[in-house]
Amino acid sequence: MSKILIIAEHDGDTLNTSTAKVVSCAQAIGGEIHIAVFGDGIDAVAAQAAKLDSVSKVIAVNAAHLAAPLAANWAAEALALAADYSHVLGPSTTLGRDLMPRIAALAGVNQVSDVMEVHGPGSFKRPIYAGNAIVDVETAAGAKVIATARVASWKAAGDSGNATVEQRAAGSSACAHTRYIGLSAGGGERPDLQSASRVVSGGRALGSKENFGLIYSLADKIGAGVGASRAAVDAGYCPNDMQVGQTGKIIAPDLYLAFGISGAIQHVTGIKDAGTIVAVNKDAEAPIFEIADIGLAGDLFTVIPELEKLLG
Repeated sequence: MSKILIIAEHDGDTLNTSTAKVVSCAQAIGGEIHIAVFGDGIDAVAAQAAKLDSVSKVIAVNAAHLAAPLAANWAAEALALAADYSHVLGPSTTLGRDLMPRIAALAGVNQVSDVMEVHGPGSFKRPIYAGNAIVDVETAAGAKVIATARVASWKAAGDSGNATVEQRAAGSSACAHTRYIGLSAGGGERPDLQSASRVVSGGRALGSKENFGLIYSLADKIGAGVGASRAAVDAGYCPNDMQVGQTGKIIAPDLYLAFGISGAIQHVTGIKDAGTIVAVNKDAEAPIFEIADIGLAGDLFTVIPELEKLLG
């Protein structure tokens, strides 16, 4: 039977929903599921992790050098725990993409990235070529599996569990070659882009950073996260942490509103798993309309104010 260790993602106070989605991936693999929570003063986060369905144990490792999500420190700690597990999983988020390859390298195995479907303990499906093809991946028999779960492909596990929480001393020490400087976020009170159920995105057609304020305004009206195309980010309309797509964030909101986005393949890759896609673009031949559930060939500078009037 598989024994699976999940590395939890959190901000020190709240468990990120990506962890619950990795639990769903672990459920598909089958076996005993444990969650490791690294940090300093993370008892509240460990308690949240213990509520996730199918999790039998949460290992809370409190140490000063683990307080910041520094991959150089977390990977060493994960490796110290990994010996007893057949699988070590993490989310395919910014944190997971930094952390999990380091764990795989230390363990001396190849990582399986972006698992979107499970066929067995060592058999998976994952996207390649910007999501244009799906490949079957088989790991070597008996080899430890280090993998990231494509969070856009998995629903979050329920929160009716009651796992035990085990406090454990750190088995690693702080690395000497890397230090944590700080973390800044520009999202304000808006929902996190990768976990938001509704997302409003803007493209290059907005024309300026000032005009991008229309996207922020509409998003605030409906309590949505804010995204952008690569073209809008490259033009300086918004920060790059808002970029959606193959070279940005892959998301799966229930509702995705795209204004002035043409639908380049690298952007479409990031929204394929959205529940409902609504696109507004002046160009009726824009590729975005090929994947949109609802499309409107119109001027966003007219459509957005009308939408805000309807919303009151």
